[in-house]
Amino acid sequence: MRIGIFGGSFNPIHNGHLNVIKNAKDRLSLDRLIIMPAKVAPHKQNAQMADEKDRYEMCRLAVMNIDGAEVSDYEISKDEVSYSVITLRHFKELYPDAELCFIMGCDMLLYFKKWYKYEEILSLAALACYPRANGEIGQMETAAEELRKLGGKVEIIGVIPFEVSSTQVRELVQSGRDISRYLPESVWKYIVENKLYQVKDNDV
Repeated sequence: MRIGIFGGSFNPIHNGHLNVIKNAKDRLSLDRLIIMPAKVAPHKQNAQMADEKDRYEMCRLAVMNIDGAEVSDYEISKDEVSYSVITLRHFKELYPDAELCFIMGCDMLLYFKKWYKYEEILSLAALACYPRANGEIGQMETAAEELRKLGGKVEIIGVIPFEVSSTQVRELVQSGRDISRYLPESVWKYIVENKLYQVKDNDV
């Protein structure tokens, strides 16, 4: 069995993320794909950061019709912010016979050797990396080759990027502009109904 783990703040999850999820599931031949909203330190909570319940629910709504995709509350249910290596240890214990694929963007791949216990991560999971913008494949291949020399298994997912960021989505919400083309309809409605990412008086 091959299990993909795709972590991030997902603040909010958007069509760029879904583009990766759909392509990764097919191109990596995944049996399951676990979307993992990250725990965020309390001091970083503000109008720019939806709480864990909302980020989890937006992820659930976004992937509910994608076969094999599911959302985990493992990290957000913990009392402390979890390092990726701890998350991967957990899933390796749960599924000892499965091959884990840890999905990440180009920006994370380029700085991967600065991650906590990155060598152990390479022993626990294959890395599956995707470009976030056009023209990144070359530098990704260079970074991937360095990690392969250390014994890591690194795959490049050659998706055509859907260039949008969660930061852009939040800024559009705050300026009152239409965000519907950047998000699944269910997520867009959830943001509107729950008045997420609105500027509060004490944030001005």
